[in-house]
Amino acid sequence: MYSEENLVRIAKRENNKKRNYLVVNPLQGKHIPVAPGKALALFQALAEICKNEYEGEQALVIGFAETATAIGAAVAIALDSRYIQTTRENIPGAEYLYFSEEHSHASQQKLVRNELDDAAENIKRVLFVEDEITTGKTIWNIINVLEKEYPGKFSFSVASLLNSMDETARERYQIRGISLHYLVRADHGSYADIAERYVGDGNYVPCNRTPYEECHEVKIASGLDARRLVQGAAYQSACQELWQKLQMEWKETDGKKILVLGTEEFMYPALFVAKQLETLGMDVKYHATTRSPIAVSSEREYPLRERYELRSFYEKERVTFLYNLDQYDSVLIVTDAKENGREGIDTLANAIAFKGNRKIMLIRWCRE
Repeated sequence: MYSEENLVRIAKRENNKKRNYLVVNPLQGKHIPVAPGKALALFQALAEICKNEYEGEQALVIGFAETATAIGAAVAIALDSRYIQTTRENIPGAEYLYFSEEHSHASQQKLVRNELDDAAENIKRVLFVEDEITTGKTIWNIINVLEKEYPGKFSFSVASLLNSMDETARERYQIRGISLHYLVRADHGSYADIAERYVGDGNYVPCNRTPYEECHEVKIASGLDARRLVQGAAYQSACQELWQKLQMEWKETDGKKILVLGTEEFMYPALFVAKQLETLGMDVKYHATTRSPIAVSSEREYPLRERYELRSFYEKERVTFLYNLDQYDSVLIVTDAKENGREGIDTLANAIAFKGNRKIMLIRWCRE
């Protein structure tokens, strides 16, 4: 159904000596705008593999921040399993398990453990969900952490859209009894050379912190934070409630060509909203801001042409980015970030307006 040609575009990481390339998936809805139905169909294809293997098991699905949080949520919803995503954010009142993602620009990852201690008695399997697995080291690291904290409690499995592990890495997992599931088997052997050839001469738009007063802001209660343990069905219901309340704010004059943006780790609820708009007959695209500094380039085959530097909604001096903006009738930003100054809103709204977008709505999904 899917192939490496469908799911792999090679981009060049900026200032990363550990791995110079990044696999950009044009259907995933992270770096490249995509029709939400296409992203969800891709995630559902992986979820079906997991359902065939693990439906009815007492499972915990773990999705990896920041690019695989929506994929993990989709799998957990399909299984109606417990779900938690890894995070790089600071969560009030949280205790953490720490592990490393060695090739990343932000290598430290965390898993909130507060609810895991109680849930561990009933969880039989941990299913890790990723977009792409190259060496398997990151998941190996977190498995070692979980084994140390909860010895003998769990069986482990891994599901990903892409898997490019070599034979040695796969054998290591097999010896340990860890199952690997994926949609496409890829070969990353040429990716570094491909990335090195790109010149990086795309359009780099600097951060604009000018106050932007025309962004309409709405708060919607019903939020669930998947950085802490949630049940798949409950998370889907909360997203449905988000959509129902958002419909009260939507007007026919908001147009037919719509962009919905998630923010960093916060992806699935925004994708859910985008899909509902698409179902109503809108021409909808979805993607998200990101911490990843990626070169942009003018070559025809290169996936990212334009980069906007932003400030994070979650930490005001954190640099984040948005790629490949276009012009739309309306733009919806869907975030779970608390109010943390204006830098995040102003920089993102200015980037959106730079492309000629004028109708911008910010949806804050909060717990109360």
